[in-house]
Amino acid sequence: MSMDKLMLMKTANEVRKDIVTAVHSAKAGHPGGSLSAADIFTYLYFEEMNIDPKDPKKADRDRFVLSKGHTAPGLYSVLAERGYFPQEDLKTLRHTGSYLQGHPDMKHIPGVDMSSGSLGQGISAAVGMAISAKLSNADYRVYTLLGDGEIQEGQVWEASMLAAHRKLDNLVVIVDNNNLQIDGAIDEVNSPYPIDKKFEAFNFHVINIDGNDFDQIDAAFKEAKTVKGQPTAIIAKTLKGKGVSFMENQVGWHGKAPNDEEYKIAMEDLEKVGEALCQK
Repeated sequence: MSMDKLMLMKTANEVRKDIVTAVHSAKAGHPGGSLSAADIFTYLYFEEMNIDPKDPKKADRDRFVLSKGHTAPGLYSVLAERGYFPQEDLKTLRHTGSYLQGHPDMKHIPGVDMSSGSLGQGISAAVGMAISAKLSNADYRVYTLLGDGEIQEGQVWEASMLAAHRKLDNLVVIVDNNNLQIDGAIDEVNSPYPIDKKFEAFNFHVINIDGNDFDQIDAAFKEAKTVKGQPTAIIAKTLKGKGVSFMENQVGWHGKAPNDEEYKIAMEDLEKVGEALCQK
């Protein structure tokens, strides 16, 4: 890793503070799945992807599609930390007139490559981008983050079928497997398990990891770069609401904002994590 693991952990913790702050300011939004994916967002934008915040549209940039678009607070927070727009603007999330809408908008937000949020569609857009790169002999890579509840959508598997058929080794699909969706545990709502075997059956190269462990995240993305002739799926086991004591693994925090008192506790939790990291 060019950015050391401790720096990545510290950055991810700042991203988590930004998520909680943005959702609290909006009085609405989706903290649970933003927090579970914060480490993956951080790794992608600070370590993995070829991007330039000063030139968000550069032709050879790697592309990212947030298929689970409702976790926009996670994406916006990492974009702000990476310098795409001022951190202060995160407090305008979902406010009337703000460019930071409840779902990513490629027309108004620097660094957003695809407007998304209608579940199941983001991966199709990512497959299209990866095919485009192959057709034009461009060497950029395409990454897309899916929710584990989202993969109950049929379109996800149509896109996966095409990705493997077209041998898109420039595509990495990441599933944020925190086991909770809006209605409850995914295995109780409509189980997609075993997720890894499904992607294997669709001829993906599959890597199972702990998606809140930077060593495993790092190893997975490095492995994906060596794969030729097929797309990669990283199945990332994560903890929904990670970092905030009362949100962890609680389905109720899928899509609601903390009140002032809860916000204070959440920020104290994350401050403690930050302090512990500073002593390492």
